[in-house]
Amino acid sequence: MGSLFILLTACAPIGTASSVSSSSGSPSTTSSPKPTPTPTKITGTSCSAEKKTQVLAGETYVCAVDQAGKLTWLDSATAQALNDQRAASAKAVADKAAADKAAADQAAAAKAATDKAAADKVAADKVAADQAAAAKAAADQAAANAAAKAAPVAPAAPAAPVQRGCDPNYAGACVPVDSDVDCAGGKGNGPSYVRGPVTVIGSDIYGLDNDHDGIGCEK
Repeated sequence: MGSLFILLTACAPIGTASSVSSSSGSPSTTSSPKPTPTPTKITGTSCSAEKKTQVLAGETYVCAVDQAGKLTWLDSATAQALNDQRAASAKAVADKAAADKAAADQAAAAKAATDKAAADKVAADKVAADQAAAAKAAADQAAANAAAKAAPVAPAAPAAPVQRGCDPNYAGACVPVDSDVDCAGGKGNGPSYVRGPVTVIGSDIYGLDNDHDGIGCEK
């Protein structure tokens, strides 16, 4: 048996785990490799330049604005999600503003159309009223003209005699002051007449005293 153990030992490969120490009889052990240290994660730490990127352990990190509004290192997926969320919010705000403006423009256009319709009606009503007034005035004028043609012309009232003063050349009767005075009932043609007798106390300017005895219009 001693010769067989020596033969097996001599045939075993050098450096294998099955080598057995001839002195102690216990198996030898090999040392395991040391683990690679995990890189420090930077998610949540502050950064200074937005959209700046860096790669750690195969992970891409982006400097982005976080929910609190601060520049922070975030993994690319989170950064993209925040960007998408902000873009959607901005689009919703822009869409609402555009819708509000469109509604305001429509309301303004509707009001302008209503105001124009009201103004057009007022103008049309005024034109109609003016035309009606003109037609009535024409009808009234035509009626007045017809009535004037049909009505008889009234004779002119005789002129009232003009009251004149008495000529101071005569007395006994009032001899009017006129271009000519004749004795009433005589052959003279006036235009004024006096019924005598009259006494000539001045000049017989009207020739009433034909026989020159100082008394005129004796008959």
